[in-house]
Amino acid sequence: MGGPKAPKDPESKRPFFYVMREKEIFGTKQPDGRGIQYIYEDMGRLENSARVAGDITDEEILTLLQDVAGFRKLVHSIGIRVEADDSTQNVEFLFQMYGEKDKLGGGTMLRCPLCTDGAEVRIDLSGQQWSEDDKEPGQMLFVFDKPELLATASVRFFLNDGYQAPEIDEEAEIDYTSEAYQEMIARSLMQMGDTGRVRRAINKAQNGESVTIAYIGGSITQGAGATPINCECYAYKSYRDFVRVCGGGKNIRFVKAGVGGTPSELGMIRFERDVLRDGEETPDIVVVEFAVNDDGDETRGNCYESLVRKILTLPNRPAVILLFSVFANDWNLQDRLGVVGERYQLPMVSVLNAVTPQFRLKQGQGRVLSKNQYFYDMFHPTNAGHTVMADCLTYFFTQAAKQESAAGQDPLEKGLPEPVIGADFERVRLLDKKDMPEGAKVTCGSFGFTDTELQEVEMDENLVCTPEFPYNWMYCGQKAENVGQAFTLELSCKALLLIFKDSGEVRVGRAEVFVDGERKLVADPHINGWLHCNPVILLQEQETKRHEIRIQMAAGDEEKEFTILGFGYV
Repeated sequence: MGGPKAPKDPESKRPFFYVMREKEIFGTKQPDGRGIQYIYEDMGRLENSARVAGDITDEEILTLLQDVAGFRKLVHSIGIRVEADDSTQNVEFLFQMYGEKDKLGGGTMLRCPLCTDGAEVRIDLSGQQWSEDDKEPGQMLFVFDKPELLATASVRFFLNDGYQAPEIDEEAEIDYTSEAYQEMIARSLMQMGDTGRVRRAINKAQNGESVTIAYIGGSITQGAGATPINCECYAYKSYRDFVRVCGGGKNIRFVKAGVGGTPSELGMIRFERDVLRDGEETPDIVVVEFAVNDDGDETRGNCYESLVRKILTLPNRPAVILLFSVFANDWNLQDRLGVVGERYQLPMVSVLNAVTPQFRLKQGQGRVLSKNQYFYDMFHPTNAGHTVMADCLTYFFTQAAKQESAAGQDPLEKGLPEPVIGADFERVRLLDKKDMPEGAKVTCGSFGFTDTELQEVEMDENLVCTPEFPYNWMYCGQKAENVGQAFTLELSCKALLLIFKDSGEVRVGRAEVFVDGERKLVADPHINGWLHCNPVILLQEQETKRHEIRIQMAAGDEEKEFTILGFGYV
């Protein structure tokens, strides 16, 4: 019997850097029974992943990650490792390149089958067939045969000759009980504010009365980066801490209404449906988190203040807490939006104030956790990051609970002060097929279909998603009997916003929007290029007038699709 065959000469050790390092993943159940975790890497996310997970500062390397041509020049192979308690499960790793002409269908798809046993498997890029439509690295997917499987994953790029990467900095386990951690959390209390309304809610909870705590915001409030998203998100963890700190139990209800990629411009319109549930919910506390979503707000805070005032003037006078989350570049909008909290003496909690000072420290020099430990990607926290956010809110609730019950007489008892930024949309309401104000007149034209391929979000404690704006008007040029007929809306209002669907699909087209015969804009679903809800202001005036809005497909796009999700009107 012969001995073992001599192995091939081992490949020389290549430098590498992580773009994903020991991150939690969760296979969300799909209609076909599989589980999928999506990791988006477009729009600068891949460069940020290299910065945060790989400690890359070399601008040449970061620039090469911006498109497929540079990616192929830089990366020799990709190493992927997935580990779960059940090491026998099959998982497929896919890395999709987005296309230039066909974003979601035209690019190369890199594939690699592996098991959840923690062994690294590599994709060698030298033998790949690349698409001529390749534009940029788009998204990574982990596809599980079995849904709702929790695992950890790492992805690293091995580099071609001529490129170097820094040595990996070891990360100490986060000590949530340490004095340094507690000091970090305490820094988050940006302003205690007047706690009269919060104390009233705490007293109700302690007395066994029904209390509802609600959260409205963007993708961070939705729970992006948390796995599983329903119970590891900051909102749910904060709610559970409120139950623990403030007493109560089943008498405390939880409402989560975060929608990815959306600003307060949309939040103020969907508030009644997503938070108040069309009158079924009466929140006692509302946490507002739009500090990283409002950069593109056309009103630079008017919509944000309008939402805050909308909540404060509800008949039951709920408490409002302003939560300022943070991006991986140590940025948020608390300087712009904090004046709203100051004007109404609201509690303000800043995650930026808590974590960014210690990010600058090295391991062993007082750092509590690294950016890699806090951030899942450039926008969203990991499970640990969501815990930090929840602990920041819990610290405020703990301090508020220590105050005497009579403390903080409601300064807004006799009405709200004048706006500090603006409140033009304080009374904004949603208009769609379900909710139509008296006197409004809609002619559908060729927009008579209903779109069911919508942005969906995990509400409350649910893993099952709820579609946003299901009562919409859809144009479908391939199905319409009278192609090209315009949609018209006649309405008396002084402010109006259009909400339309963004998409990366090639079958969608542009629509021209006219107000009183004047073309206001061309709504292009491809500018953002992913499935989500896009609000834009059509008019903003001082007096209420009768207006006609006409929406028609742009020339050349009559055979395509376009969806009007709804309108916000004042």
